[in-house]
Amino acid sequence: MKLDYHNIKDEGRFTITSFQCGPSLQLLKEKGLYKIVWCTEGEERLIVDGYEVTLKKNQVLFCTPVNIINIPKDNYGLIAFVFNREFYCIQHSDSEVSCMGTLFFGSSNAPIINLTDKDQRSFNATLTLFQEEFDTRDHIQGEMLRTLLKRMLITSTRLIKIENNQADLSIKQVDLIRKFNILVEQNFKEKHQVADYAELLFKSPKTLSNFFKKHNVKSPLKIINERIAAEAKRLLLYSDKSAEEIAYELGYNEASHFSKFFKTQVGTSPLAFRKQS
Repeated sequence: MKLDYHNIKDEGRFTITSFQCGPSLQLLKEKGLYKIVWCTEGEERLIVDGYEVTLKKNQVLFCTPVNIINIPKDNYGLIAFVFNREFYCIQHSDSEVSCMGTLFFGSSNAPIINLTDKDQRSFNATLTLFQEEFDTRDHIQGEMLRTLLKRMLITSTRLIKIENNQADLSIKQVDLIRKFNILVEQNFKEKHQVADYAELLFKSPKTLSNFFKKHNVKSPLKIINERIAAEAKRLLLYSDKSAEEIAYELGYNEASHFSKFFKTQVGTSPLAFRKQS
Protein backbone atom coordinates (compact mmCIF):
# COMPACT_ATOMS: atom_id res chain seq x y z
CA MET A 1 0.00 0.00 0.00
CA LYS A 2 1.23 3.47 -0.88
CA LEU A 3 -1.10 6.47 -0.86
CA ASP A 4 0.47 9.80 -1.75
CA TYR A 5 -0.55 13.43 -1.43
CA HIS A 6 1.72 16.13 -2.82
CA ASN A 7 0.91 19.82 -3.03
CA ILE A 8 3.15 21.30 -5.72
CA LYS A 9 2.43 24.86 -4.59
CA ASP A 10 3.72 24.58 -1.02
CA GLU A 11 5.69 21.30 -1.38
CA GLY A 12 3.53 19.62 1.28
CA ARG A 13 3.84 15.82 1.25
CA PHE A 14 1.88 13.13 3.06
CA THR A 15 2.15 9.39 2.46
CA ILE A 16 0.57 6.30 3.99
CA THR A 17 2.60 3.19 3.21
CA SER A 18 3.40 -0.34 4.31
CA PHE A 19 7.05 -0.01 3.16
CA GLN A 20 6.75 -3.12 0.99
CA CYS A 21 7.98 -1.54 -2.23
CA GLY A 22 11.12 0.23 -3.37
CA PRO A 23 9.62 3.75 -3.68
CA SER A 24 8.26 3.52 -0.13
CA LEU A 25 11.59 2.38 1.28
CA GLN A 26 13.25 5.26 -0.54
CA LEU A 27 11.28 7.62 1.72
CA LEU A 28 13.45 6.45 4.63
CA LYS A 29 16.49 7.97 2.93
CA GLU A 30 14.89 11.36 2.33
CA LYS A 31 15.50 14.22 4.70
CA GLY A 32 12.92 16.33 6.49
CA LEU A 33 10.27 13.64 7.00
CA TYR A 34 8.38 12.80 10.19
CA LYS A 35 7.42 9.13 10.44
CA ILE A 36 4.69 7.47 12.52
CA VAL A 37 5.06 3.67 12.28
CA TRP A 38 2.22 1.46 13.52
CA CYS A 39 2.60 -2.31 13.91
CA THR A 40 -0.82 -3.87 13.28
CA GLU A 41 0.21 -7.54 13.37
CA GLY A 42 2.88 -9.70 15.01
CA GLU A 43 6.13 -7.87 15.67
CA GLU A 44 8.81 -6.30 13.49
CA ARG A 45 12.48 -5.59 14.10
CA LEU A 46 13.52 -2.13 12.93
CA ILE A 47 16.81 -0.27 13.16
CA VAL A 48 16.52 3.23 14.63
CA ASP A 49 19.72 5.29 14.84
CA GLY A 50 21.78 2.14 14.57
CA TYR A 51 19.97 0.16 17.27
CA GLU A 52 17.45 -2.63 16.93
CA VAL A 53 13.92 -1.79 18.03
CA THR A 54 11.26 -4.50 18.26
CA LEU A 55 7.87 -3.02 17.47
CA LYS A 56 5.09 -5.27 18.72
CA LYS A 57 1.45 -5.52 17.68
CA ASN A 58 -0.48 -2.33 18.43
CA GLN A 59 2.61 -0.31 19.24
CA VAL A 60 3.29 2.98 17.47
CA LEU A 61 6.73 4.51 16.95
CA PHE A 62 7.32 8.24 16.43
CA CYS A 63 10.41 9.42 14.54
CA THR A 64 11.52 12.95 13.74
CA PRO A 65 13.53 13.87 10.63
CA VAL A 66 16.59 13.51 12.89
CA ASN A 67 16.00 9.82 13.55
CA ILE A 68 17.51 7.46 10.95
CA ILE A 69 15.26 4.42 10.55
CA ASN A 70 15.65 1.23 8.50
CA ILE A 71 12.68 -1.06 7.81
CA PRO A 72 12.88 -4.48 6.11
CA LYS A 73 11.07 -4.70 2.77
CA ASP A 74 9.52 -8.05 3.71
CA ASN A 75 7.88 -6.65 6.85
CA TYR A 76 4.39 -7.80 7.71
CA GLY A 77 1.82 -5.62 9.42
CA LEU A 78 3.51 -2.21 9.39
CA ILE A 79 1.66 0.93 8.38
CA ALA A 80 3.43 4.27 8.34
CA PHE A 81 2.22 7.85 8.12
CA VAL A 82 4.97 10.02 6.63
CA PHE A 83 4.85 13.78 6.22
CA ASN A 84 7.05 16.84 5.95
CA ARG A 85 7.02 20.21 7.68
CA GLU A 86 5.34 21.86 4.70
CA PHE A 87 2.35 19.53 5.01
CA TYR A 88 1.99 19.77 8.77
CA CYS A 89 4.25 22.06 10.77
CA ILE A 90 4.44 20.49 14.23
CA GLN A 91 6.15 23.56 15.69
CA HIS A 92 3.49 26.03 14.50
CA SER A 93 0.56 23.72 15.32
CA ASP A 94 2.00 22.84 18.71
CA SER A 95 -0.17 25.17 20.77
CA GLU A 96 -3.16 23.06 19.76
CA VAL A 97 -1.63 19.59 19.54
CA SER A 98 1.20 19.79 22.12
CA CYS A 99 3.16 16.95 20.49
CA MET A 100 6.46 18.77 19.99
CA GLY A 101 8.63 17.83 22.94
CA THR A 102 6.23 15.00 23.83
CA LEU A 103 5.93 12.72 20.79
CA PHE A 104 8.57 14.34 18.63
CA PHE A 105 12.02 15.29 19.86
CA GLY A 106 15.49 13.99 19.10
CA SER A 107 16.13 12.01 22.27
CA SER A 108 18.17 8.83 22.39
CA ASN A 109 15.00 6.75 22.22
CA ALA A 110 12.24 7.42 19.70
CA PRO A 111 8.97 7.29 21.70
CA ILE A 112 6.69 4.26 21.45
CA ILE A 113 3.08 4.13 22.64
CA ASN A 114 0.91 1.07 23.29
CA LEU A 115 -2.62 0.98 21.90
CA THR A 116 -5.44 -0.50 23.93
CA ASP A 117 -8.31 -2.24 22.12
CA LYS A 118 -10.21 1.05 22.20
CA ASP A 119 -7.23 2.97 20.84
CA GLN A 120 -6.75 0.36 18.12
CA ARG A 121 -10.34 0.83 16.98
CA SER A 122 -9.77 4.58 16.91
CA PHE A 123 -6.63 4.20 14.78
CA ASN A 124 -8.38 1.77 12.44
CA ALA A 125 -11.29 4.18 12.02
CA THR A 126 -8.88 7.02 11.28
CA LEU A 127 -7.02 4.87 8.74
CA THR A 128 -10.32 4.14 6.98
CA LEU A 129 -11.09 7.86 6.82
CA PHE A 130 -7.61 8.54 5.45
CA GLN A 131 -8.15 5.94 2.71
CA GLU A 132 -11.54 7.38 1.81
CA GLU A 133 -10.08 10.87 1.63
CA PHE A 134 -7.33 9.75 -0.74
CA ASP A 135 -10.13 8.69 -3.11
CA THR A 136 -11.53 12.23 -3.08
CA ARG A 137 -9.55 14.56 -5.30
CA ASP A 138 -10.66 18.14 -4.68
CA HIS A 139 -9.27 21.46 -3.45
CA ILE A 140 -9.82 20.66 0.23
CA GLN A 141 -8.27 17.19 0.22
CA GLY A 142 -5.05 18.42 1.83
CA GLU A 143 -6.92 20.17 4.63
CA MET A 144 -9.00 17.08 5.33
CA LEU A 145 -5.86 14.91 5.51
CA ARG A 146 -4.25 17.42 7.89
CA THR A 147 -7.33 17.36 10.11
CA LEU A 148 -7.19 13.55 10.34
CA LEU A 149 -3.45 13.65 11.08
CA LYS A 150 -4.08 16.23 13.80
CA ARG A 151 -6.67 13.92 15.37
CA MET A 152 -4.16 11.05 15.38
CA LEU A 153 -1.47 13.25 16.96
CA ILE A 154 -3.81 14.49 19.69
CA THR A 155 -4.87 10.92 20.52
CA SER A 156 -1.24 9.79 20.61
CA THR A 157 -0.18 12.73 22.79
CA ARG A 158 -2.88 11.85 25.32
CA LEU A 159 -1.67 8.23 25.37
CA ILE A 160 1.99 9.07 25.89
CA LYS A 161 1.10 11.43 28.75
CA ILE A 162 -0.70 8.55 30.44
CA GLU A 163 2.23 6.18 29.87
CA ASN A 164 4.67 8.78 31.21
CA ASN A 165 2.53 9.38 34.31
CA GLN A 166 1.79 12.94 33.20
CA ALA A 167 -1.98 12.61 32.84
CA ASP A 168 -2.59 14.17 36.27
CA LEU A 169 -0.22 17.08 35.76
CA SER A 170 -1.60 20.52 35.07
CA ILE A 171 -1.24 22.04 31.61
CA LYS A 172 1.39 24.39 33.03
CA GLN A 173 3.41 21.51 34.49
CA VAL A 174 3.31 19.43 31.29
CA ASP A 175 4.22 22.54 29.33
CA LEU A 176 7.37 23.03 31.42
CA ILE A 177 8.56 19.50 30.56
CA ARG A 178 7.74 20.03 26.89
CA LYS A 179 9.48 23.40 26.74
CA PHE A 180 12.58 21.93 28.35
CA ASN A 181 12.68 19.12 25.76
CA ILE A 182 12.21 21.62 22.93
CA LEU A 183 14.97 23.88 24.25
CA VAL A 184 17.35 20.94 24.55
CA GLU A 185 16.58 19.99 20.95
CA GLN A 186 17.27 23.53 19.79
CA ASN A 187 20.41 24.19 21.85
CA PHE A 188 22.13 20.93 22.83
CA LYS A 189 25.14 21.60 20.59
CA GLU A 190 25.96 24.82 22.43
CA LYS A 191 24.39 24.45 25.89
CA HIS A 192 25.44 21.45 27.99
CA GLN A 193 24.49 22.49 31.53
CA VAL A 194 21.14 22.43 33.36
CA ALA A 195 21.78 26.04 34.40
CA ASP A 196 21.73 27.10 30.73
CA TYR A 197 18.18 25.82 30.28
CA ALA A 198 16.99 26.88 33.73
CA GLU A 199 17.91 30.43 32.77
CA LEU A 200 15.92 30.20 29.53
CA LEU A 201 12.93 28.91 31.52
CA PHE A 202 13.32 31.56 34.25
CA LYS A 203 13.90 28.86 36.87
CA SER A 204 16.78 27.99 39.14
CA PRO A 205 18.66 24.77 38.28
CA LYS A 206 17.63 23.29 41.63
CA THR A 207 13.95 24.12 41.09
CA LEU A 208 14.03 22.54 37.65
CA SER A 209 15.78 19.37 38.84
CA ASN A 210 13.47 19.01 41.85
CA PHE A 211 10.41 19.41 39.64
CA PHE A 212 11.52 16.62 37.29
CA LYS A 213 12.39 14.36 40.23
CA LYS A 214 9.06 15.02 41.96
CA HIS A 215 7.10 14.02 38.88
CA ASN A 216 9.25 10.97 38.09
CA VAL A 217 10.67 12.47 34.91
CA LYS A 218 14.19 11.72 33.69
CA SER A 219 16.55 14.31 35.22
CA PRO A 220 17.32 17.45 33.16
CA LEU A 221 21.04 16.62 33.04
CA LYS A 222 20.32 13.08 31.85
CA ILE A 223 18.07 14.40 29.07
CA ILE A 224 20.79 16.83 27.95
CA ASN A 225 23.54 14.20 28.05
CA GLU A 226 21.45 11.58 26.23
CA ARG A 227 20.61 14.07 23.48
CA ILE A 228 24.28 14.93 22.95
CA ALA A 229 25.26 11.24 23.02
CA ALA A 230 22.47 10.34 20.56
CA GLU A 231 23.71 12.93 18.07
CA ALA A 232 27.30 11.78 18.53
CA LYS A 233 26.31 8.17 17.81
CA ARG A 234 24.36 9.18 14.69
CA LEU A 235 27.33 11.14 13.35
CA LEU A 236 29.72 8.28 14.11
CA LEU A 237 27.43 5.77 12.40
CA TYR A 238 26.20 7.74 9.41
CA SER A 239 28.85 10.34 8.59
CA ASP A 240 32.51 10.36 7.61
CA LYS A 241 33.38 13.05 10.15
CA SER A 242 36.28 12.36 12.48
CA ALA A 243 35.78 12.16 16.24
CA GLU A 244 37.51 15.53 16.53
CA GLU A 245 35.17 17.13 13.98
CA ILE A 246 32.16 15.66 15.80
CA ALA A 247 33.48 16.98 19.10
CA TYR A 248 33.66 20.53 17.72
CA GLU A 249 30.23 20.24 16.11
CA LEU A 250 28.76 19.26 19.48
CA GLY A 251 30.30 22.19 21.28
CA TYR A 252 33.47 20.66 22.75
CA ASN A 253 36.61 22.75 22.35
CA GLU A 254 38.78 19.80 23.27
CA ALA A 255 38.31 16.42 21.58
CA SER A 256 39.58 14.73 24.75
CA HIS A 257 36.68 16.22 26.76
CA PHE A 258 34.21 14.88 24.22
CA SER A 259 35.85 11.45 24.24
CA LYS A 260 35.62 11.32 28.05
CA PHE A 261 31.96 12.37 27.94
CA PHE A 262 31.15 9.80 25.25
CA LYS A 263 32.84 6.96 27.11
CA THR A 264 30.95 7.86 30.29
CA GLN A 265 27.62 7.87 28.45
CA VAL A 266 28.09 4.96 26.04
CA GLY A 267 30.70 2.82 27.76
CA THR A 268 33.27 2.93 24.96
CA SER A 269 35.35 5.49 23.10
CA PRO A 270 34.02 7.17 19.94
CA LEU A 271 36.48 5.31 17.70
CA ALA A 272 35.73 1.96 19.31
CA PHE A 273 32.00 2.60 18.95
CA ARG A 274 32.44 3.32 15.23
CA LYS A 275 34.51 0.18 14.69
CA GLN A 276 32.09 -2.03 16.64
CA SER A 277 29.15 -0.77 14.60
